Amino acid sequence: MAKERKCLEIIGIVQGVGFRPFIYRLAKRHNLKGFVLNNTKGVIVELEGEGAQIEEVISKIKENPPPLAQIEKIECESLPVLEYRDFEIRISRKTEEKNTLVSPDIATCEKCKIELLNPDDRRYHYPFINCINCGPRFTIIRELPYDRKNTTMAKFKMCEDCRLEYDDPANRRFHAQPDACPVCGPEVKLVDRTARVIKGEPISKTIELLGEGKIVAIKGLGGFHLACNAKDKAAVSLLREKKGRPSKPLALMAGDVEVVRKYAYLSKKEEELLSSSRSPILLLSKREGNTLPEEIAPGNRYIGFMLPYTPLHILLFQDPKEAEVLVMTSGNKIGEPIIIKNMEAIRVLGGIADYFLLHNRDIRIPSDDSVVAIFEDRPIMIRRSRGYVPEPIKCPVHTKKNILGCGAHLKNTFSLARGNEIFTSHHIGDLGTPKSMEAYERGIKHFESLFDIHPEVIVVDRHPEYLSTKFGEKWANANDRPLMRVQHHHAHIASCLVDNDIDKEVIGIAWDGTGFGEDGAIWGGEFLIADFKSYQRKAHLEYIPLPGGEKAVKEPWRMATTYLYYTMGEDFLDLDIELIGRLDLKKWEMLKAMIDRKINAPLTSSAGRLFDAVSSLLDLRDRITYLGQAAIELEMIIEDDGKANFYNFKLRKEDGIYIINAIPVIRSIIDDLIHRIPPSVISARFHKGLIEMIADITLRLRDDTGITDVALSGGVFQNRFLLQGATKRLIKEGFRVYTHHNIPSNDGGISVGQVAIAANVIP
Repeated sequence: MAKERKCLEIIGIVQGVGFRPFIYRLAKRHNLKGFVLNNTKGVIVELEGEGAQIEEVISKIKENPPPLAQIEKIECESLPVLEYRDFEIRISRKTEEKNTLVSPDIATCEKCKIELLNPDDRRYHYPFINCINCGPRFTIIRELPYDRKNTTMAKFKMCEDCRLEYDDPANRRFHAQPDACPVCGPEVKLVDRTARVIKGEPISKTIELLGEGKIVAIKGLGGFHLACNAKDKAAVSLLREKKGRPSKPLALMAGDVEVVRKYAYLSKKEEELLSSSRSPILLLSKREGNTLPEEIAPGNRYIGFMLPYTPLHILLFQDPKEAEVLVMTSGNKIGEPIIIKNMEAIRVLGGIADYFLLHNRDIRIPSDDSVVAIFEDRPIMIRRSRGYVPEPIKCPVHTKKNILGCGAHLKNTFSLARGNEIFTSHHIGDLGTPKSMEAYERGIKHFESLFDIHPEVIVVDRHPEYLSTKFGEKWANANDRPLMRVQHHHAHIASCLVDNDIDKEVIGIAWDGTGFGEDGAIWGGEFLIADFKSYQRKAHLEYIPLPGGEKAVKEPWRMATTYLYYTMGEDFLDLDIELIGRLDLKKWEMLKAMIDRKINAPLTSSAGRLFDAVSSLLDLRDRITYLGQAAIELEMIIEDDGKANFYNFKLRKEDGIYIINAIPVIRSIIDDLIHRIPPSVISARFHKGLIEMIADITLRLRDDTGITDVALSGGVFQNRFLLQGATKRLIKEGFRVYTHHNIPSNDGGISVGQVAIAANVIP
């Protein structure tokens, strides 16, 4: 039978996932000659031999690739036969075009876990064990192609044993770039706040210290964690005090699923995700009667657990008597990015941590833990970072130009788009500090270089004071690139469309805390008719002053008293409710002056601020210590008796736009408070009223437009009671409802919406 020769160009996540040895074994098994190599576009394969055998290999590549591989496309070309003598794996080469994708960091696989805990294995208790199926990827890569010399492992010269594994195509460590062992690889050490090395085996000593109630900063995969014994109330309280984090829930790590099950309820889907190679922090319902201190997640029904995703973490749980569950919160100062360098950690975290468990494998790019919840048997992404980034997000709109979406100011991510791929960054966080801006700019440069995406269009939020907006303006001016401004809530809805891979006009409901409106007001309770091209505002919460501007966001009592003032005038001061008893009348007079004189009291339609007002009215939260706290605590107290009681909003139509008046709701809450209705019932009635209002407005908009598709986006829809109630109610009315799953509904998804809108608008 005549020989054939075919060249395959395979694009996708095909480097660092065992793709070349997979091809090598297939070719050998089917008696084919040729070669396989990595380049900056992907993987190149030349197969020479019988045509039927070549076709069978191609079919197996498509149908059964390595578990961690994601093939985007395979281009096949027939070439003249060259009479190759063998099949080989060739040295990687660079090309002008970079199309290959980078794998996210991958949790330790089962085979490596077995070796790690096997006393007879040469990597026994080695905290950096990995193979082609697991270990660091994104956080250590400097540039493509994904070869050891292009990673932070380049400084570690392999010993002979590791080199033999690395060069053996039959070994699962063949070309595993982070491969190492105790002889030749990274090392750990334990030091105190003065960088003095602590004697003894570092990990065993760390376990001992954690059991004694000490706080230890632990260098992990994408940065430092601050750890303590989660069952030690005093240690948890001390960590909160030192970090200045009095209330925000703390992430936990447990040794295995059975330990998690002792403290939280766990469905099959939740167990699968918790144990997956992505290994996110998973928000779970607290088990009644669990023995963890309330200080872990005060006032919250949910608790965030993750499992050990690196060998170093696994080793920390080898003596569960010392610490069965550990707090593992981000190692940073409030408002700053996670720390990745040893000496910086000692300098910055020295006032918090007693000790530091360090290692000498450098982290190229920081990557916080991802945070996910399961809702209706599907994931809801709260924070998309480690384990997911930098996998591209597929966009239903194809861009002809490379685009940079600069994102929002809070919960920031940026996005780079080319073709139908959106590369959204790891979680950057709030851009309020110089350190955050440094991390933001460094991340953009890294992504630009790594994926060879040089922005031709810059997209920013319309808010003129967002630091991401100012950065985008500066970038566009310096590089002579066109600048596009996208309205915040339009971006929210567009991100939901991308998340659901649809390109159609929808009724978009975008509810959040803050977004700069076209009229200069602060929007946040919006109903839009929107697609990627444009949007029309069709309904919104009625404007109300935001006295003190940003201060009102941090002090919900300001919104509560403003709503009371708009409901009753100054007569509200005579009400027999808790809020009035604790109100500082001098501060109220200052607030009233702001409102009456319209000084430092911008108008807002924000749903988030309405939640804040109700939370303060119910004596839950007058001041917040983290974003969304008042609304979260309001959701957490809900006790739904199953009755149909709910509060009614009032509607009117002005210039074709429905205006939603919340004053009747505030009046009803006042009546219920006076009649001593429990706050848990009031919260349920408030939430149900919102759900009914959503249904009412959406039905009216369907009558006006004929549109039957609804997209829900914005941080408010992280409220599961509201999300579930609104979704079910709208489906019952015959709507098709789209919600977020792989892209955060909060501002972490704004950059995705920005580039999708730009892709559809730019020529």
